[in-house]
Amino acid sequence: MGQTSTPRALPDNEAKAVTRNIRVSPQKLNLVAQLIRGKKVASALADLEFSRKRIAKDVRKTLESAIANAENNHDLDVDDLVVAQAFVGKGIVMKRFHARARGRASRVEKPFANLTIIVRQVEERA
Repeated sequence: MGQTSTPRALPDNEAKAVTRNIRVSPQKLNLVAQLIRGKKVASALADLEFSRKRIAKDVRKTLESAIANAENNHDLDVDDLVVAQAFVGKGIVMKRFHARARGRASRVEKPFANLTIIVRQVEERA
């Protein structure tokens, strides 16, 4: 008697994972997201493993979550997965003040970002 489930927004050959409130600016996060767009998931995981960016660890966790969603929830083959989309959104911005000389203050902004990764199963072309 409960509510009817909402229809699936993605096609049957796609799965996604979302990470919200990552403590990094969206601009810096987008540099790492750009690194994996359009690549096969094995190659993308390897790139993130050896990336020198601090935030690459969080992006890797999100990508692994998207792969697990594809495998467990949607019965997709992990070997055929490609990072179809990786996009970054702005989150909240914490405003803080930093004491300066002569009794003045400067504003310090601490931005947060949201990351969405969509993986798609593509069939190998013969």
